[in-house]
Amino acid sequence: MLMPDLPQLGLNPRLQKEFESLDIDFPSIARVIKEHKELYEIQNDVGIFKAEITGNMRFMAESRRDYPAVGDWVEVTVFDDNQAIIHRILPRFSLLERQSVGTYSEKQLIATNIDKAFIVQSVDRDFNLNRLDRYFVIAHNGDIIPVILLNKVDLISKRELEVIKQKVTERLPDALVFMTSTITGDGLQELMNFLQRGETYCFLGSSGVGKTSIINYLAGEDKLYTKEISDATKKGKHATTRRELLLLDNGSILIDTPGMREIGMTESGHGLEITFNQIVELAKECKFTDCSHTDEPGCKILEAIEAGLVSDQELLNYKKLERQSMRFSESIAEKRKKDKSFGKMIKEIMKTKKKNK
Repeated sequence: MLMPDLPQLGLNPRLQKEFESLDIDFPSIARVIKEHKELYEIQNDVGIFKAEITGNMRFMAESRRDYPAVGDWVEVTVFDDNQAIIHRILPRFSLLERQSVGTYSEKQLIATNIDKAFIVQSVDRDFNLNRLDRYFVIAHNGDIIPVILLNKVDLISKRELEVIKQKVTERLPDALVFMTSTITGDGLQELMNFLQRGETYCFLGSSGVGKTSIINYLAGEDKLYTKEISDATKKGKHATTRRELLLLDNGSILIDTPGMREIGMTESGHGLEITFNQIVELAKECKFTDCSHTDEPGCKILEAIEAGLVSDQELLNYKKLERQSMRFSESIAEKRKKDKSFGKMIKEIMKTKKKNK
């Protein structure tokens, strides 16, 4: 099998220049293509190898960000038995992460070095504008360009589809939108033509929206396992159980991710400002600097809602995501404070023990 060269794996001129400044030995770098707990598969221009991180990397890691993720470029030592050791993670130009399920102070790193993220929703039962907003904020936070993919368009009428498209255009006027069906083939060739050689794309969305079926079409074969919608719950089943990077014949790179029923917010970063740019700009013109955009006179956002330029649902979702981001930031600060206090207590105990010897 002919192995791809490093540019085919996504080593673009921008990354190459940055890596050269780090005095990297290019034959020793590879890209992470699969991840399962702390075991990885990496690929370079020679082959695919099973890899582990060094004990020092594991010891020095302070958070999930310090471990490799699918999409990462890593410096490695390769052995003859198709095994490798990962020594360090090279600088990332983008990353996709969300709040870990069940905790308010931890992040889950999903994938890295992504150019564009396809936010996939099924128009028959999964379509939700507020969820689109949330995905857009997460993508923008990670310096990833979000693209909307409305799937299963064969399941609703053309009139219903136009209504949905209009809602999306009104809420996210600058967003690029694809409308697809793996049953009729609608929009799939257009989507294929959009993919650029050497660029990395990921697919995000709830279980059952058709991400895996779309990827299988783009790949030209059933590379990923698919599942049907549950008849009992009418909800999607998890077809993808781990993250995986795929190389397409046209030179583009796809990352599939498990379906997400929960999309927890992390710190807002610049994601809120980009996604809700109109609201953020209007807020600067409000009469009062501490305007809550509830009932204050001179509130430019309320005036825009009255004029039909902004929807009240958009404002409500902005406030909700802002609150969740602030809550996460406060939880992070509280955790750091506790960790610092605990570390100080341990130091005092060790100092006392040494003194009493």
